Amino acid sequence: MKTIAEELRTSIIAILSLVILLCCVYPVVVWAMAQGLFPYQANGSLITLDGKVVGSGLLAQGFADSKYFHPRPSSAGEGYDAANSGGSNLGPTSEKLIDVVARRIADFRTKNGLASDALVPADAVTASASGLDPHISVGNALIQAHRVAKARGLSEEAIKTMIEVHTEGRDLGILGEERVNVLKLNLALDGKL
Repeated sequence: MKTIAEELRTSIIAILSLVILLCCVYPVVVWAMAQGLFPYQANGSLITLDGKVVGSGLLAQGFADSKYFHPRPSSAGEGYDAANSGGSNLGPTSEKLIDVVARRIADFRTKNGLASDALVPADAVTASASGLDPHISVGNALIQAHRVAKARGLSEEAIKTMIEVHTEGRDLGILGEERVNVLKLNLALDGKL
C-alpha cells in the first residue's frame, strides 16, 4: 500500500508534467504551426496601406458616408468596438429590439432611396452575434450600389462589377452564403486595394 508521501509525489509530478505540456509546449507548437502555415490569418488578417494598418479583414468598421458601402449594424460597445464584442442579447419579442429594427429599416430605405414598402435584407438591419461581422450579403450590397454610384459619380453597372469582383463564395463551397467584405470593397472603390 502506497504511503501518503508517495501519493503526493505522484500527484505533484502529474501536475507539473501537465502544466509543462499544456501551458508551455502545446501553445508554442500551435503558435509555430499557425505562423508557419497561416501567417496572414494568425496575425489578425490585417490590411496595410503604405505601411499603415487600416483595418482587419475579419472585423467590421463603421462607414457612414454615402460614397461607401455600409456594414451591418453593430451592438459591440458604442459600435464596431472590438474590445466590447457581443450582441445585444435581445430576443425576438423584445419591444426594444422591434423598435431598433423598425428604425433601422426606415433609415436603410431612406438612405438608399427605397420605397416605404420595399423589402430590406435582414443583415442590413440586424447586428451579428459579435457585432463585428465584416461581411454583408450580396443582396444588401446590390441595394446600396445605386447610392454609392450616385455619390461617386460612377455608373451603377461599374459599382455592380466591383461588387461581383469582391464577392466571396461559400466556405468549402457549401457552407454559408456568398458575401462581400465591406472594408475590402470600400478600399477598392477608393483605388487603394
